[in-house]
Amino acid sequence: MALPFFNKKNAPKDETGTIVLPEQLPQHVGFIMDGNGRWATKRGMPRKFGHREGAKNFKDLSLYCRDIGLRNASFYVFSTENWKRPQDEVNAIMDLFWDYLCEADQYLERRVRMIFVGNRSRLQDRLQKRMEELEHDSRDFEKMNLILAINYGGRDEIKHAAQEIAKEVQAGKLAPEAITEQTISEHLYTAGLPDVDLLIRPSGELRLSNYLIWQCAYAEYYFTNVLWPDFNRNELNKALADYAQRGRRFGGI
Repeated sequence: MALPFFNKKNAPKDETGTIVLPEQLPQHVGFIMDGNGRWATKRGMPRKFGHREGAKNFKDLSLYCRDIGLRNASFYVFSTENWKRPQDEVNAIMDLFWDYLCEADQYLERRVRMIFVGNRSRLQDRLQKRMEELEHDSRDFEKMNLILAINYGGRDEIKHAAQEIAKEVQAGKLAPEAITEQTISEHLYTAGLPDVDLLIRPSGELRLSNYLIWQCAYAEYYFTNVLWPDFNRNELNKALADYAQRGRRFGGI
């Protein structure tokens, strides 16, 4: 059964049947990488095997985003709620994240700026140190912003922003009546980055799951039953072509 919000217009294809990318791409595409565990379970494999395949797909798609000219791509790596999962699965995800960080020089070679959002305090020291190194070494790169959300929750982010703003009010640096939406945006983990234009969620689930909830206020949503390890380049092209057919009015006519 087709999912709601999916545009049924036929996307243009080339002679091989591959979806043709639209000329106008969104400024910021967000990805909720969902369905790894189910992908593995369907094949009689442990859930952590699905996370490994999902990680491979992330590496390919993140570089593809850079190559096709996307300026900002954000990926939901691990949520504040994911700690509730079995410890063996959590350990497997963190090990995969460490392996990824160790191999991330390929992004620096392609002048990709790496940005990590979320509460890092619960992460291992080695992860925090490597994340800081990659952010520092890529801070001046301009080809693409690659934003990875690790131990991230949208409500937790807004709470953190509110606390930082409250400190400024308490110190007399900011009047309560001077607080605007821009003030809040400037205190989020994503300060300085554009809001999400297109939010993609594979796996058939129809929710944000606490991901960039402030930044997705005017995002277009794209849902598909395809599980994340199978969400390949052509599936992304399909989502981008679907986005290009939508009309974005931001409350206007």
